[in-house]
Amino acid sequence: MIQSVSMIHGILFDVDGVLINSEEQIAQACIEFFKRRGVNAVPSDFVPFIGAGENRFIGGVAEKYGLTIDIEAAKIEAYGIYDELISGTDCAMKGTADFIRNAKKAGLKTALATSADKIKLDINLKAIGFSIGDFDYAVWGNKVTHKKPDPEIYLTAAKGLALDARDCLVVEDALNGVQAAKAAGAFCIGLLGSFSEEELKKAGADIVLKDLSFFGTFSSHEEFNRRLETLVK
Repeated sequence: MIQSVSMIHGILFDVDGVLINSEEQIAQACIEFFKRRGVNAVPSDFVPFIGAGENRFIGGVAEKYGLTIDIEAAKIEAYGIYDELISGTDCAMKGTADFIRNAKKAGLKTALATSADKIKLDINLKAIGFSIGDFDYAVWGNKVTHKKPDPEIYLTAAKGLALDARDCLVVEDALNGVQAAKAAGAFCIGLLGSFSEEELKKAGADIVLKDLSFFGTFSSHEEFNRRLETLVK
């Protein structure tokens, strides 16, 4: 159960699978990258690396198939394919935009915390009509040394908001991300999509929702905390 709902002052958002429904497209982009090199990767190859950043998402699968790659060049190529796949699609996660707007109205601080590189973050935000400036702080993959499930990214995001991670809510969809959030001491909502409710709860998610539309509306800090209290009971 949450340490103290009344102490939640900031919301830290993962991006892929939270703001944008992108897991299928990034996997397809990476599958195409490997196909060009004679490797027939499949979507399940990428599942263990969801939320850990593209160095592992691509690099881990390359290791599985014994393929030596230049990871930086590989990411640039895969991002280019991904941009073509995701642009112009209806890819925004249901309920997330309203939730973010409600959070801003309620005076809650917001931050992005993605293991992806800045280039992919920019592609994602463009695809859903947001920008980094819509958030109070942002941290991405090459701003941290250790990727999820290490808590560094969420500790960094909380610090960027001048908050303790224990005073923050993290919204995640990946097991690596949930584990990172809990290791940082944050409260965590797990969103269904990449993983099941059982898997998310086993990883440590305090609440599991289909999407953020199920959180409900709020326009003040007090309403937000009351709603959070209702969901954890």
